[in-house]
Amino acid sequence: MAKVSSVSRPGVQATLDTLALWNREPGPVLRGWLALSTVIAAALLLAVWIVSELVVADPTPFATPGVSGGGDMGDILHILRQNIVVLALHATACVAGFIAGASMPLVAAQKTGFSRVLHLRAGQIAIILVVCITTISMIVQAYALGLQGASLAGRLEISQAALILSVLPHAVPELVALFLPLAAWIVASRRGDWDQLLAATLITGIIAIPVLFLTATIEVELWPRILQQISPAF
Repeated sequence: MAKVSSVSRPGVQATLDTLALWNREPGPVLRGWLALSTVIAAALLLAVWIVSELVVADPTPFATPGVSGGGDMGDILHILRQNIVVLALHATACVAGFIAGASMPLVAAQKTGFSRVLHLRAGQIAIILVVCITTISMIVQAYALGLQGASLAGRLEISQAALILSVLPHAVPELVALFLPLAAWIVASRRGDWDQLLAATLITGIIAIPVLFLTATIEVELWPRILQQISPAF
C-alpha cells in the first residue's frame, strides 16, 4: 500500500500545483493550446477539402440534421455525443502521456534490473501508441468527412469549396475544441511537462464541452439556412 501512495501522491500534488499555477496565470497556457489546436483544425479542414475533391461521391442518401429534415434537440444531442467520443479519444493522449512520462519513471525508480528497464520502455511504448492512434484518428476523420462532404456537395449541387466555407462557422470552433487535449499533449511533450497532463485533461474538457454544445446547435439551426442560400437544390 505504501508503494501505491508514494507513486500516486506526487501525481496528485503535481496536478493540484499545476491547476493553482494556471489559475493565477491562465493566459499563456491557453493561448498556446488554442494556437496549436487552431493549426491542427485548419490542417484537418484542408485535408477534408482535398479528400472531397479526390474521392467519388457516394450516391446513397444519408440523413443530415437540419438539411434532410427539421433539426431538433435530439439531433443536437446526437452530434454532441459523437463529438464527446472523439474528445475522449484525444483526452486519452493526455492521460497516457501522464502515465508514460510522469508515473512510469516513478514506478521504475523503485525497480531494479529487467523490471526497471521494462517499466521505462513501457512509458516510451505508450507515447508511441498515442502518436499512432492520434495519427490514425486524423486520417480516418479526414477521409470520412471528405467522402461525406463530396456526397453532400453533389446532392446540393454546390462545389466542395463552397460546402467547406459553409461549415466554417461551426466546424472551426468545434475542431479547435476537439483538438485542445491533443494540443496540450504536444505542448507538454515538447517541454517535458508530463506531470501537468492530468490537469490539462480536466481543463480542456471543461472548456471543450460547452463549445461542442454550442457548435452542435449552430450546425443544426444555422448551417441549413446557409445551405439554403447557396444551393440551387432547395
